[in-house]
Amino acid sequence: MNQIIIRNEWPDDYRDVEILHRNAFWNLNVPGCNEHYLAHILRTHSDFVPDLDYVAELDGRVIANVMYTKSRLIDEHRGMKEILTFGPVSVAPDFQRKGIGKTLLEKTFDEAVKMGYKAIVIFGNPGNYLARGFRSCKRYNICLAGDVFPSAMLVKELEDGFLDGRKYYFQESPAFEIDNHLAEEFDKGFEPMKKAFQLSQEEFYIHSHSVIK
Repeated sequence: MNQIIIRNEWPDDYRDVEILHRNAFWNLNVPGCNEHYLAHILRTHSDFVPDLDYVAELDGRVIANVMYTKSRLIDEHRGMKEILTFGPVSVAPDFQRKGIGKTLLEKTFDEAVKMGYKAIVIFGNPGNYLARGFRSCKRYNICLAGDVFPSAMLVKELEDGFLDGRKYYFQESPAFEIDNHLAEEFDKGFEPMKKAFQLSQEEFYIHSHSVIK
């Protein structure tokens, strides 16, 4: 894997990156997917962080990508901290479980620190991210409106002590509010793929509907 190049995404990569996300997420969480459409619309949103949009390239082929957006933590006195969220993030199916995603994320973590960011909040399968330093949102007293602590909401401090124990409410960027009709129309521009059920969708349902009391 020494030949892998980690670099910023270029405009010439856009279509390849969208195909990458589509292939990686198709039928994984739901029948079909919309992550390729999300990648498409994120690039023009004001919360998108292009300097943290990285790909892994091997022999001229883009085999992994991660995109970041700005998000916010609001405390009980309406004080605000600007932080980061990443997603979509994916590795080509034939290159998964080879440490490529780890390398890509660690590179972007280092770059985020250089840019002055101090924390990342994501929604994801804990089993995929605990080894990357993420912990339950409950441990940092970070919740959604209504004091809800989702099991899948994970937090990584980029600066120790940045999260001081006070309660924060996480506000994800509106960039993630997808119009499903537009996503379906966008998908028609790709090679047809069959939507189907697989067990990973039930796992996603469990994680995405579970909360910590």
